[in-house]
Amino acid sequence: MEIFRAPWGKSLRWTSALSSLLLIGIALIPWKAPHGAKMPPWFPTYLFTMERVMPLAVLLGAGCFTIRGYRITEDAIEVQRLFWITRLPRPTLVSATLEPGVAKGSLRTCGNGGLFSFSGWYWNRPLGSYRMLATDLNRLVVLRFSDRKPMLISPDQPEAFVKALGF
Repeated sequence: MEIFRAPWGKSLRWTSALSSLLLIGIALIPWKAPHGAKMPPWFPTYLFTMERVMPLAVLLGAGCFTIRGYRITEDAIEVQRLFWITRLPRPTLVSATLEPGVAKGSLRTCGNGGLFSFSGWYWNRPLGSYRMLATDLNRLVVLRFSDRKPMLISPDQPEAFVKALGF
C-alpha cells in the first residue's frame, strides 16, 4: 500500500480563501428591513435566519468533500476524503498518465470548482466527459478505466504515483 498526499495548488488556496471570506461575510451581514420599513405580517421571517445559515451550510458542506490524499492498494485506488473514502477499482484501470494541463478549458457540468477541492463532473474536448477529484491543477494524473469515464486526480508526486500503478 502506498500513500500520496493531496497538496493544495495556488488556485485552490486562493479560491477557497476568498470564497470562505465571502460566505462568512454574507452570513455576518445584519439582514434587516430598511430603516422605517415594516414587514408585512405574511412575510416569512425565517428568511432572515436562512440568509445567515445557508452560506455557512455551503461552507461546511464543501468542507466535507475536502480531499486529503490518495492510497494505492492491491485492488483499488482510494481517494481519502474528510469523512469517507471513494474507491476506484484497479482491475478495470487501463492507463494512468501524467497530464498537467489537461483540465484547461474544461466546463464544470456538476460539482465544486475550487471550494476546498476540484471535485465533480467536467467536460472538455480532449477527454470528453470526465470526473475530477483533485486539489492541484498542475499535478494532474488521468486515470482511464474500461468501464467508466476518465478520472483526474492530483497526488503530491504524480510520477511516483503513475509508477506505483505500474504504468
